[in-house]
Amino acid sequence: MVSLLENIFQISAIILLLCSLYYYRHFKKTKRERKLTSLEFSMFLLTEVAIFLCAGSYLLLLLDKGWI
Repeated sequence: MVSLLENIFQISAIILLLCSLYYYRHFKKTKRERKLTSLEFSMFLLTEVAIFLCAGSYLLLLLDKGWI
């Protein structure tokens, strides 16, 4: 169970890093010009899911190891 949670945490951290790099680069160029396209909106949702998975798996890892 712990190895599965660690894998989920690592995958979500990688997704979060890639999405935030794309998000920053893309939106730096298109500041407040228009509404979000479908790709931009999907990246926004993917970032939210990655943050949720990262936080949730980290919390479960902390609870499993008895740190809290």
